[in-house]
Amino acid sequence: MKNTQAYLKAHEKQHLTELIALLKIPSISADPIYAAEVRNAAKWVADALVNAGLSEVSLMETEGFPVVYGERIVDPNAPTVLIYGHYDVPPADPVEFWDHTPFSPLVKDDKVYARGAADDKGQFFMHVKAVEGMIKSEELPCNVKFLIEGEEEVGSAHLEDFVKQHKELLQCDVILISDTALISNDNPSITSGLKGLSYLEVEVTGPNRDLHSGTFGGAVANPINVLCDMIASLKNDRNEITIPGFYDKVIQLSEEDRAEINRAPFSLAEYKGSLGVEEVSGEEGYTTIERTGIRPTLDVNGIWGGYIGEGAKTVLPSKAHAKISMRLVPDQNSNEITRLFTEHFKAIAPKSVKVKVTPHHGGEPALTDLSSPGYLAASDAMEKTFGKKPIPIKQGGSIPIVALFKKELQAEPILMGFGLDSDAIHSPNEHFGLFNFYKGIETIPYFFSSFVEHFS
Repeated sequence: MKNTQAYLKAHEKQHLTELIALLKIPSISADPIYAAEVRNAAKWVADALVNAGLSEVSLMETEGFPVVYGERIVDPNAPTVLIYGHYDVPPADPVEFWDHTPFSPLVKDDKVYARGAADDKGQFFMHVKAVEGMIKSEELPCNVKFLIEGEEEVGSAHLEDFVKQHKELLQCDVILISDTALISNDNPSITSGLKGLSYLEVEVTGPNRDLHSGTFGGAVANPINVLCDMIASLKNDRNEITIPGFYDKVIQLSEEDRAEINRAPFSLAEYKGSLGVEEVSGEEGYTTIERTGIRPTLDVNGIWGGYIGEGAKTVLPSKAHAKISMRLVPDQNSNEITRLFTEHFKAIAPKSVKVKVTPHHGGEPALTDLSSPGYLAASDAMEKTFGKKPIPIKQGGSIPIVALFKKELQAEPILMGFGLDSDAIHSPNEHFGLFNFYKGIETIPYFFSSFVEHFS
């Protein structure tokens, strides 16, 4: 990979310029207003794959946004690496808390700031440039395919059907994904487990219209008050989730496994300091690393109702709403947890209100085989570029497609991410370190060469 690395080093400035161009496209999949921009991003990615030297590139339509597919087959008998990423981004709200316009990328303090910088445009674009380097240097050691989707931030609603319909096209020997984080730049890591997800919206309705809180207050149930009481009851004083059956299928790790997880470098003081909190919170009996990595959670992601404009309006609202997510661990099933939540939430509602639960999307937990050729190749590659062996870690995020890939394509997904937990993904001032961007581009070619060795 000597020629590849020389090519990549010589083109660093150009790679950053191209990433900035991609980050300027507001490809917000959740908001229909930006539908044209999401498609513009898809076209931009397809053009980038063509320029990188992929021999077959196409925009493949789904019932939602298109999948960008590309491939380069060097030898039908050689192993094939499938690279997955997503070109869509979440909304930039609250925009007023950004230090600059979210889609006007800013390079400052050796970081590029923009919505999507780390999740996932910066990370999947590393693969485009790394593969380009191998192709231009004639050092691509095996076949490569790209599947870059545009609906990850809204649950990859149409990707399951796409994968099932195109199994032959997507046939591969390993799936390489960069949409996760390192422990730190000094402590490389590979994500060996992801949580599943059940995401729902609840609506609590009281009176048939908004009422005057003076005239009716104290006599009619306030849906906001009721909703808050219902949500509060979903956890007990030990921060355990109270939904009947919620923990029934959670795999209990041994003390040895828990001790191994807690060997990862972690400073609670630095963690609290970076978040600006005086104390952490979570399920009793577990460390912060365990809470985020191996224990299921329930969080309110948004709550609203009544009057929230400027000034005062003494209203007793007709409705109250909340969005709730539950992060799941093996062997929980997202559909089952959604059902358990729905049944319980309706059961605890007082007769003074009506409750509606609307499931949005979900996904299953995923674990990586640490003895697989893909994991060993990722470990070798990161050890070569970081100078130390990466630590396998479990993370609290969810990538619903990972478990689906493993099931439908019978290939091991490898989560070799280069972001940091401090990158503020989904938050104001999202950013991606230039060190991480270039280190990812440097590392990926070594994954390819090492995978060919381990696969054979």
